[in-house]
Amino acid sequence: MRVIVDTNVAVVANQRQSHATAACVTACVERLALIEREQTLVLDEQWFILREYLQRLHSTGQPGAGDRFLRWVLTNRANPQRCEFVPITPKRPSQDENDFVEFPAVPELEKFDPADKKFVAVALTHPEHPPILNAVDTDWQAFRQPLERLGVTVDFLCGELMPRR
Repeated sequence: MRVIVDTNVAVVANQRQSHATAACVTACVERLALIEREQTLVLDEQWFILREYLQRLHSTGQPGAGDRFLRWVLTNRANPQRCEFVPITPKRPSQDENDFVEFPAVPELEKFDPADKKFVAVALTHPEHPPILNAVDTDWQAFRQPLERLGVTVDFLCGELMPRR
């Protein structure tokens, strides 16, 4: 199975989100461990996602489970059975690294968080449209239906924290 991991999953696994419940932290730690054992992580060739991981996690792999995940990514990025890369295209590379040709220009997504567009662009570019894993970022819930209509699935690891629609 292929998956895309929103950075907040690893941050929660590091226990660095004050509003994450113990169950949420456990779900994130367990899912990252599952990816490390038997799934394939999908990233972009230009390292937009990886750069975000590097900004918010420790590449030494310490002290948390999210940091260990980043270390695993860096160690396995050249192994196509563990990490797979797809190209995404910034619309204006010199101006905004958060706007991509592959991100749909539909009215329902006009207010979508620009920092999360890279995850959607990767999901839509990959031929299998792998799910995006989310932990505590409630913004994703507001856009769940328009994303699903476009073929993008978001797996909410901490569903108890998502607002009811």
